[in-house]
Amino acid sequence: MSLPPLPDSAVNLRVEARDWKHAVTLAGDALVASGAVTGAYTSRMVGVVEEFGAYIVIAPGLALAHARPGSDVLTEGMSVVTLAEPVAFGHPHNDPVSVVLGLAVRTPEGHVARVADLANAFNDASTIRALAEAMTTEQVRSILGIEQEVTP
Repeated sequence: MSLPPLPDSAVNLRVEARDWKHAVTLAGDALVASGAVTGAYTSRMVGVVEEFGAYIVIAPGLALAHARPGSDVLTEGMSVVTLAEPVAFGHPHNDPVSVVLGLAVRTPEGHVARVADLANAFNDASTIRALAEAMTTEQVRSILGIEQEVTP
């Protein structure tokens, strides 16, 4: 499994979200903060839900916010946002959401590969609850099996 790096700037824990749109925007803002995307990508992630509905809520309590690869994706990246209070996205079975992952990839092939990697990370049903309860970025990385980048 090979998930994208997860810098501290891409993690936002126990934040307040007014609604699903705000939750997706928070995940996009974390991707922007990490340098993976421009603000236009955040708008496109919201647009995906507006156009196609809550299919991004891929498991009980978990949303995978993303949009197609585009020029607003600067580098592959991922963000993790946990919500202080879960919000409804309108999914008939998997609402409410307490963990929102943001995903940005540069190619369609990369999208398929990263979604597969994430699916493997969430094979254990307790992973979503563990992320929702995480108190530190280090705990999030540990739960997802991501090694922290070492910068000189």
